[in-house]
Amino acid sequence: MSSDLTIPIVSPPDRIGGGDSWDLHLVLVEPLIPPNTGNAARLAAALGAWLHLVEPLGFDLDHRKLKRAGLDYWPNVRLSVHPGFEAFIERVDLESAFFFSKFAEKRYTDVSFPKNSVLVFGKETKGLGSHIIDRYPDRLLRIPTTDGVRSLNLSNSVAVAAYEVVRQHDAL
Repeated sequence: MSSDLTIPIVSPPDRIGGGDSWDLHLVLVEPLIPPNTGNAARLAAALGAWLHLVEPLGFDLDHRKLKRAGLDYWPNVRLSVHPGFEAFIERVDLESAFFFSKFAEKRYTDVSFPKNSVLVFGKETKGLGSHIIDRYPDRLLRIPTTDGVRSLNLSNSVAVAAYEVVRQHDAL
């Protein structure tokens, strides 16, 4: 892959989520590890989904490991970058939004996801901040694991949740 690859960034839609069309939104709040974000980008390309990154990011978008993980799929990714959580959330239809946390009571498999779902994930080290968890307790979901594991890898979690939405709507 060429190191000259520029990762294209597009303006986000005015409204994120809601409606009946298939338009899945994958959201990483303050991601820290470039390969995780690159893997999520590759997933977004495979699903025709949006990838939203909420700043601050723990890396530059020209980081070689980010580009490498996304391979040559970057031109097929609808990538938007938001200057903070508040700037992002003011565009979101909250009825379509689901926030993933190991502290949630409800499992992701217990939800009927809308076609235009917004799946929100926190940073690799701490997950979503308490300011988000406390604000949306009825929208929190978890991916169950055994007691011996703190959490799943971020890009794995995004894939598990995204494919549940795809499965429910037989979208691909």
